Amino acid sequence: MTNAPQDTPKQSWWKRLSAGLKRTSSSLGGAVADLVTKRKLDRAMLEDIEDVLLRADLGTEVAGRIAAAVGEGRYDKSVSAEDVQGIVATEVEKVLGAVAKPLVIDASHKPFVILVVGVNGSGKTTTIGKLAAKFGQEGHKVMLAAGDTFRAAAIEQLKVWGERNKVPVIAKTQGSDAASLAFEAVEAAKKDSRDILLIDTAGRLQNKTELMVELEKVRRVIGKVDASAPHAVLLVLDATVGQNALSQVEAFGKTAGVTGLVMTKLDGTARGGILVALAEKYRLPVHFIGVGEGIDDLAPFTARDFALAIAGKE
Repeated sequence: MTNAPQDTPKQSWWKRLSAGLKRTSSSLGGAVADLVTKRKLDRAMLEDIEDVLLRADLGTEVAGRIAAAVGEGRYDKSVSAEDVQGIVATEVEKVLGAVAKPLVIDASHKPFVILVVGVNGSGKTTTIGKLAAKFGQEGHKVMLAAGDTFRAAAIEQLKVWGERNKVPVIAKTQGSDAASLAFEAVEAAKKDSRDILLIDTAGRLQNKTELMVELEKVRRVIGKVDASAPHAVLLVLDATVGQNALSQVEAFGKTAGVTGLVMTKLDGTARGGILVALAEKYRLPVHFIGVGEGIDDLAPFTARDFALAIAGKE
């Protein structure tokens, strides 16, 4: 069976998303199926279902709501795994629907400055490269700034992404002052009439105070070139860290003024539900999610697709 060309990207992304979330949906679905096939629904079963949802990192509030919804009108009756899946999908979509928002590039700001923050290893630099490719495909003139001056590898990685996407990269040597580099990058992007400037930043949370002071300085210096900048501050989170993602949102939210989230590596964990817990607790917009290494494995976040994939619904 052949598909019309325009259908292919949507279908292939859905396939990648459901495959990427397979570890989460399998652990959820398998555990739920084991529970519901053994007995009729009672209080103990609902508590077991809630435990399964908590282990998937959906968070206490959401897990409690789903368990309550499963129990509604079903006591002492048989309940199917499909019933529970449907309820999981519905409740998850309710939470995520409020935060699934596209990243809007305001053309009145030129350049539209995006500060990208996150701990080392979260996929921050790779995400910048993938976003540069996306924005370029949409016709935007993009520039990158290698503001993670702490790590030589991050600088080199960003230069490689710049070459691959055919976009200029403002970079200095390792150990250079990140704030002055950001200042120069905004000036260069203005001079070159760039539409979007993506600025990488250091992510060594283990030395929190120093990192946060540096981030505050970067923000302040950017504001000297353009008082309205940065126009977006994206926090890149690695889904495999589970509950740790909550403390990262807390830390970066206070210092960097995070405006939206990007979650990567959802294909590497059985705890993809952490995105639901984050949405419930912080209500920050989720702009993009990543389910692989490929350039097309980062896509705009849609609540319904994610909810169906995490519940294991086809």
